Amino acid sequence: MKIISWNVNGLRAVSKKGFADWLKKESPDVLGLQEIKCESSQVPNELKYVEGYKTYFNPAARKGYSGTGLFTKIEPVSIKTGFGIEKFDIEGRIQEVDYGDFIFFNIYFPNGKSREDRLQYKLDFYDASLEYFDKLVKAGRKILIAGDYNTAHNEIDLARPKENEEISGFLPIERKWMDALVARGYIDCFREFEKGPNNYTWWSMRSWARTRNVGWRIDYFFCSANARSLVKNCYHLPDVIGSDHCPVVLEI
Repeated sequence: MKIISWNVNGLRAVSKKGFADWLKKESPDVLGLQEIKCESSQVPNELKYVEGYKTYFNPAARKGYSGTGLFTKIEPVSIKTGFGIEKFDIEGRIQEVDYGDFIFFNIYFPNGKSREDRLQYKLDFYDASLEYFDKLVKAGRKILIAGDYNTAHNEIDLARPKENEEISGFLPIERKWMDALVARGYIDCFREFEKGPNNYTWWSMRSWARTRNVGWRIDYFFCSANARSLVKNCYHLPDVIGSDHCPVVLEI
């Protein structure tokens, strides 16, 4: 089973860049999208009705902002769109998809760069999500957590760590939450298979950063410890363009 996570930085925009052809060719069993930036009514028909897939979209209350989307060949048992906390749920950042044997989370974690209150919002979202995950794991559920986490965990996860130590996305307080995630037993699936440097998932659109591979690894699949036996491989698709992020693939 192949699951793909991708921050498309606008579903309408990426639809004009060969997204439908890519989806047909790659043919994942499950595709979780982040930052769709559109309401369900604005999704192009060629993406709303894709042969072989059921589609579910979770837009933000604010137009043209945030939002998540799901394409799935497998009928979910259920889908939830939030943690039950209004200030988080209204931004369309969460899709919790129960497939029976495991729960798949498609999450667009907040960006904290714009101002101090958004950084605090991001940290609060982090804490709420970890508490939510832990409850499910304690209840015996296996979980897979995909998405744009908006933080590079370790120095190996970005090209220029020293220059970004005071930038949101690599602040000590953000990285500390990533440490806590690992300490609670959650596993960075990509690092189970690839230990080396220069593996990134996001590149600035400025200064030919992608061409020069000056990037950040901020898009992840984490799994709960009890789900590790499901994971067979995890890798990036850096050659897939259309967004400033690249897709991440999990095989289970």
